[in-house]
This record gives sequence, C-alpha cells and structure tokens, in this order.
Amino acid sequence: MYWCKIARTEKEFEAIARLNYETFVEEIPQHEPDPSGMRVDAFHHENVYVIVLKDQELAGMVAFRAARPFSLDLKLGLVEEFLPKDALNGLLCEVRLMAVDKAHRNGRVFYYLARALSDYAYENGYGAAVISGTVREQKLYNQLGFEPFADPVGTEEAKFIPMVLTRDRFDLSVAARFKQKRYSFYPGPVQQSEAIQQAFSVRPVSHRTHEFKVMLERVKKDLLSMSGATYAHLLLGSGTLANEAMIAQIHVLGENGLIVKNGAFGDRLEKQAERWQLSFDVATFEWGSSYNLALIEEKLATGAYSWLLMVHGETSTGMLNSLEEMSILCERYNVLLCVDCVSSFGALPFKMDSVYLATGVSGKAIGTMSGLAFVFANTEITSSNNIPSYLDLGLSVNDVIPFTMPSQFVHSLEVALKSYENGVRYNLLYSRMQFIEEEVSKHGIELLSDKHYSMIFTWTEENYPYLAEDARMSGFDLHYKSDYLIEKGLLQISCIQPDFEDAWVKFTDWLDNYRLYHKVN
Repeated sequence: MYWCKIARTEKEFEAIARLNYETFVEEIPQHEPDPSGMRVDAFHHENVYVIVLKDQELAGMVAFRAARPFSLDLKLGLVEEFLPKDALNGLLCEVRLMAVDKAHRNGRVFYYLARALSDYAYENGYGAAVISGTVREQKLYNQLGFEPFADPVGTEEAKFIPMVLTRDRFDLSVAARFKQKRYSFYPGPVQQSEAIQQAFSVRPVSHRTHEFKVMLERVKKDLLSMSGATYAHLLLGSGTLANEAMIAQIHVLGENGLIVKNGAFGDRLEKQAERWQLSFDVATFEWGSSYNLALIEEKLATGAYSWLLMVHGETSTGMLNSLEEMSILCERYNVLLCVDCVSSFGALPFKMDSVYLATGVSGKAIGTMSGLAFVFANTEITSSNNIPSYLDLGLSVNDVIPFTMPSQFVHSLEVALKSYENGVRYNLLYSRMQFIEEEVSKHGIELLSDKHYSMIFTWTEENYPYLAEDARMSGFDLHYKSDYLIEKGLLQISCIQPDFEDAWVKFTDWLDNYRLYHKVN
C-alpha cells in the first residue's frame, strides 16, 4: 500500500538523500557527481519532507521550507513581485524538491505527494507554494495544479520554470480528481447518512405552524422513551449550551452543591458554574480514573450539599462514570443529581429517571447534524427572571416554542432516532466498540480508561508520538488537536461515523504497516 508521512528519522533522511542524488545528479544534471551517491539539500535543516512509501520502501518525496530568501528569490528577486494576487493570501513556502523513484512513476505517487503537500501546507497556514519545476516534467506539474509565473531559469541541461501552486489551483487540477478518500474518527461533527442528508433537503416549515409542533412532539416522545425522563426541552445550540441551561436551573435553586470531575469536560462544568457564581465545592479525581464513591459519600453525608453535578461520558478520556451508583448516593442523601450526558446519550442504553436534570445533543452518538441541544428533567420547570430568556427552559413548557428552530434540524433528528428502534443503533455501536477493543489488545495499546463506552477511546501513543499526524497524511483523521488532548499528549478514535466499518479495516491495515515500518526503521 502507498501511504504518506513526514520524514523525521536519520534512515529516512538517508533514503531521501539517495533519491535526491539519483534524480538531481544522475537523471537531471543539476549538481556535480559525488562518490557517496547521496545528495543532501543545501537547506536540509530548514526543510519539511513529505514522503510517500510503498509498504516499507521510499517511493517519492517533496520538501518545502518557509525561511527566506527562497532559491527563487536569489534567481528572480522577491517572488511576491511576480506572483498573481490569489497566491498572496496566507504564508508562502518554497517547494525545494519533488522526486519519485523510477520504479514508482505511475502517476499515483506524484498525486499522493501533491495532495499531502497541499493538505499539510494548508493546515499550517500556507496559502501558496512556489517551485522551480523542471521543463521536462512541465505537463506533470500542470496536472498537479502548478502554473508558471516567470520565464525559465537555469542552464540548457537543467532548465527550470518558476511555478506556483495554491489550494484553489490544486482543487481544480487533474491530481485533485484522484485525491484519496478521507476517513473520520472524530467524535463530531458526524458525517450524515444518506437518509439524514435527505432530511435536510425537505422543504422547511415555520416553527409556528401546527405541522412543526406535531413533529416536535413526536421527537420529544422518542427522546423521552429513550431517556426515561419526564420532560425533554430542546434548544438550538451545542452541548455547551445544554449544560449552560442546566446550570441556569441549578442557579435558581440558590443552594450549595458539589461538582465531581475527572476530565476536561468536568473542568468545563466547573468553569461554567463559576461564571454563574454558584456556591459549590469540587471533588477532583485523576483523568481516566473512576470516582472515589466512598469519598463522595463522605461529603454528601455531611448534609452540606443540595445538588451534585457530574459528567457521565467524559469525552476527554473515554471514561464512563457510574450514573447508577451516583444516583443511589444522591437519593440516599436527598441530593439533586445533574448530569452532562452530551457524549453518552445515544451511545449506550441507560435511563435518566433518577436524575434531576441531564443534557444531550443531536450531533454526537445520535448521528445527525450538530445544533440541537437537549435538557431532560424529572421536575416541571417554571420560568425565572433570573435566567437569560434564551436559556430559560420554563419558557418552552405547555407546547410553547419561544424561539426559532429550523424544521430540518428537527426532521433530521426524527430520522436519526428511528435507528434506535429495537436497539439497532445501540447494537451497532457496541459491535464497533468490540472491534476497537480487539485491535488495541492486539497491539498492546493501553487505553486511558478501562471503563469506556461505545463512543470514544483514548490512549497515549508514547512509542509513536507522531502517529495521529502521520495518519492524517494518509487520509485518517484521528482526534488529537483539541487543547486538552495536546496538553496531555493523548489521541482518540470515535466509532460514531457512518462509514466506520470501512474506515476501520483500512486504518488497521495502515496501522499494521506503520508499526512494522517503524520497527524496521
């Protein structure tokens, strides 16, 4: 299989130097021969090398740098004076080398290189790349999206054309038609299934119409059936908004509470509570570890708390905190249990009949578009002037729809909820979880939490610290760029995307090859 990565090891740099020599000394007489058979670029220590491998063998490379002056600056003067306006948006880099081993010159490797370069450069803020393209390969460069912007330079034996590539030009090129399929393992946004996509193309209706109200009531009925709660309130917004509305109701209580946390989203609840100036204490546990229930019970037994706020599915670690055990404790000490279920609702079956308030969203495990936030309640909520109107759940009782809500969002949610009939989606997500468990066991990967659930899995890839970045170069989008993951050195895989099975087969093949490559190199 062909795959891409950034070169980082000495063995990779040696292979690059050999290919550099074969291409730019033996084939294109740009440099003098050397007995070593290796050619190290003059700007080697400034270059970023994108390489394409065929299994374990170097098939092609492209290098670029952003330090000035460029080699083209020295030949032409400041290149910006020659470039078209659309190439001046964003940072500028120079492609130093583009070479493919003769055994792999089937076109595909050049396309892989161009796509990987385009993706990597774009991700890092570069708007355009300039290159001295050999005249003998001008047709190929044109197929990759490069266009001349100045007269040729160099000697008759090694003549080069100054060329430029922008993201837009690449997207219109021949090479872009052969771009690799991307596979997402993100916990959101979710790529919609065909049925859900069709729901967004249906004619919109006003949220003031009877048709909309009937549809919304059907959706609420489905949500209540899944959750076991008494009431379901829908808001137009994200999971953070749902938690904001839940915390607003806690604010109305005006009493002291306890926030229990063991991850980034527990931290977020604490920060939201601080903004509301709630009176509370915090019980903090290590990321990925279970709550110490004995310690929590000791705190609740003091009678100092009237409410407890926690995260059920802690997205940052993949930890499933025990809702059932916490419910028993809160009931024993007459404490109102409030739960962030944004990542867990729809991922596995559980009931909310013992909670005071809980939250969920449309755009994670349920699998439709982000944008609808749920607050479940087992008490009737009344309006309060102490809450901003948009967060006031009491305004939406008695079938009142106080604010605009797009009908397509509600319709798509209704379509998505049908997949839970007879537990079909729950079973699907559970089977996917088993696939992941088997693979991490095979590779000896230790998950951050051993109490995970069918939504997201977290681990520290200490042996291969660039695995997620290299996977992205080959079309696999792992979750690793959130601030809390970067800080902890974590990466994640979610199993909620609709093409997971196909993505997982290809990713595990790539992972086997990747690990073998690094053992050899």
